[in-house]
Amino acid sequence: MATQNQFPLGWDEQRVRQTIEYYDRQSEDEAVAEDEAAFDNQDQAFVQVPLELLPLVRDLIAKHYASV
Repeated sequence: MATQNQFPLGWDEQRVRQTIEYYDRQSEDEAVAEDEAAFDNQDQAFVQVPLELLPLVRDLIAKHYASV
């Protein structure tokens, strides 16, 4: 039985491939700069979530963006 890939809402195989290519080409310095810039973004927060709750958190975020 073949397994069908499931992508996040709004994503498809092309977007996944482009994202992989972007990060494969990125230097270590560029990756660090990107990570540091993310922490400077005042519109987002980073929180630690127990792994067993992560699917629920992802669902809530997807529902939020689907309603925007």
